[in-house]
Amino acid sequence: MSLLDLLPRIAVDKPWGRADLPAPFTPAPEGKTGEIWFDPPPLLRELLVKYIFTSENLSVQVHPSDAQTLAKGLGAQGKEECWLVIEAQPGARLGIGLREATDAETLRAAALDGSIEAMMDWHKVRPGDFFYIPAGTIHAIGAGVTVLEIQQNSDITYRLYDYGRPRSLHLDEGTAVALPETYDMAGMHKVLPEAGSLSLVDGPLFRLDLCEGPLLPVTLAAYGSEPKLIIPLNAPLRAGDGMASPGDCALVTDLNALVIAPATRFLIAQPIPSGETL
Repeated sequence: MSLLDLLPRIAVDKPWGRADLPAPFTPAPEGKTGEIWFDPPPLLRELLVKYIFTSENLSVQVHPSDAQTLAKGLGAQGKEECWLVIEAQPGARLGIGLREATDAETLRAAALDGSIEAMMDWHKVRPGDFFYIPAGTIHAIGAGVTVLEIQQNSDITYRLYDYGRPRSLHLDEGTAVALPETYDMAGMHKVLPEAGSLSLVDGPLFRLDLCEGPLLPVTLAAYGSEPKLIIPLNAPLRAGDGMASPGDCALVTDLNALVIAPATRFLIAQPIPSGETL
């Protein structure tokens, strides 16, 4: 392992993706890019980072928790995630939680007849909006938005509604794990400041920090010597012979090795080992 290792990019075409990707991404010659994944390294399989580009609404969905997947004999395959809005076209929205709490039977009926879309709480967004999405939260990404997603590395998704697209729904599984309630905007939503650093997630499954310029001692102490991911936002980061630019994601161990120019903004992400006290 070098001081800074770029993670391989995997571009995924989606019918709801975009051909007009925002900078610094390059549009694919053909098709619509819906997602760019960064292949998790062996040292950090717990986290997955990806960019999502939408031209249509994505499905209304929900993910289980580790406890729920363990109870089903699937291992720790829960999925909590967070979204940072990178770019938003006029009127772009994210659906998170319900406008009013309901019960599983009503939720299932709404998923079947499509009224679940109107039951959801749709939030108009702009670049810099940040949302943490706990397992069990009913959610959907709307059209015209670019989102940076950091998540537990799980592919278990239960679709509740898909706008008539010819894909399977998972109503039994989804209603069993869904929290048909409102979203805690006060506790789960943040807005990135125009300057400075900000703790975005501090457990229980992973930590995520927005950093600007030289790293603070408290940040260095929190992330320690274990591997972590860095995601440049507005300028390159260097360590030894390696460089990560906006649109990249890289694995590093020693944050002290990073050469960080003033006003450089980036994210640091790291899983939190089970049982660690914050």
